[in-house]
Amino acid sequence: MNQSDYSYSTLPNDIALKIASSLTVPDLSSLGCCSRVWREICRSDCLWESLVKERWPLLYEAVKDPNFKDWRGFYVKQHEEKKGQADSVINLVEQCLQSDSLKVIDYLHAIKCLKTMQFGFRDVQMLLLKQKLNVLLNLIGLHYCLNILQVPAFCITEALRGGKIVDRRVCVKWRRPGRWFNGFRIRDGYHSRCVYLEDLVTGEDDGEVLTVLERGATREFLRVQVFVVNSP
Repeated sequence: MNQSDYSYSTLPNDIALKIASSLTVPDLSSLGCCSRVWREICRSDCLWESLVKERWPLLYEAVKDPNFKDWRGFYVKQHEEKKGQADSVINLVEQCLQSDSLKVIDYLHAIKCLKTMQFGFRDVQMLLLKQKLNVLLNLIGLHYCLNILQVPAFCITEALRGGKIVDRRVCVKWRRPGRWFNGFRIRDGYHSRCVYLEDLVTGEDDGEVLTVLERGATREFLRVQVFVVNSP
């Protein structure tokens, strides 16, 4: 018996399950690679049933059955499906990028795709709020969670910190149409705002940036684009 097996054998089964149930999916998978006995505990149906219920509550209610087995296999299958959908959104955005900028029509289309695909908060957190992705994809995921799913701000902030993207910045530029004043036409006004992702969640920008993006290229805003802000 190796050391990992011995360490597990000294734990009551309910304690071992409690430890495993407190882990994220990646950590649970890593723990399962430590030894044979940990692999067995980390593959327990009760653990994966809870993970399915947490990530896809509506889907869980639809398929819930006392006789259902292999919740781990079900989770993996659903995750791969969501990953494929996320990849399609990522590819869409990357194809529309122009010198690290994105037109608002493409930005809003990506958010609409997430809504059509019925992405949940955990889906976005695991697949879009990641450091290796372009910050504009992080922003799309953030905007979707905050305005469409209406996830509490503190949950999104924790997700940003977990993904190590809390201090990333974006810049939004827009043009307001000119107006007439005392017989004279005032020229179009150009505006821009650079913000950290965290400030968008906490409202430090007074909600201006997401409001501009939400309204898109309307009569009020003739042109809207969002840009990557490179770290100094």
